[in-house]
Amino acid sequence: MCKISIIIPTINEANNLPLLLSDLSSIHKEIEILIVDSGSKDRTTDIAKIYGAKVYKSREKNRGLQLDIGAKKSKGEWLIFFHADTRLTHDWFTKIISVLERNKNFIYYFKFKINDKKIIYRVLEILVNFRSKHFKQPYGDQGLIIHRSSYIKNNGFRKIPIMEDVDFFRRLKNKKNLKRLNLAIFTSSRKWERTNIFVQALKNWRFRRRWLKGESTKSIYSDYYKK
Repeated sequence: MCKISIIIPTINEANNLPLLLSDLSSIHKEIEILIVDSGSKDRTTDIAKIYGAKVYKSREKNRGLQLDIGAKKSKGEWLIFFHADTRLTHDWFTKIISVLERNKNFIYYFKFKINDKKIIYRVLEILVNFRSKHFKQPYGDQGLIIHRSSYIKNNGFRKIPIMEDVDFFRRLKNKKNLKRLNLAIFTSSRKWERTNIFVQALKNWRFRRRWLKGESTKSIYSDYYKK
């Protein structure tokens, strides 16, 4: 059995995916990489195959479903979930190896950093990292490292198109096992580039509130991705 499986959901990520797969290329013999695509119209799947990743298809645009497909198709003891616009430090793998040799009940996520030099993003990083550490509420763009047994015990990702990360962390049977690594990964600033980060944060809060009140994830998904 492969020790580590890296699972990446995609939809039209031909611009970002090569950067992440390049970051992973130096260790590709020590891991397996699974791309679960939900109908890309660009060269996402071609790029994934060029880099030697295993490619699977999702029947719908549903990130929770994609993540669960990847987990079920994977062979690793440890599952690592990344978004396609993630970038990694050169020594990230060396640092996590020692972590994975510890208690397999721990669930790990990375320190949040944005791949942009603007000062305003440093403010966002502080707020997100504070929320994640003290309120145990990380998001999917911070990455997730979880042992297969813990993934199964916590019933994995539900097949919902949005809020799949919030839903998973809320359902954890023991949040004391949720640990932040002293290691950053970098996410793209693209989701904040069209608006003020505080306006976007308020919108995200409202979306979460609608979801917590029981509104359909399909309705929230439609509004979130409305052009």
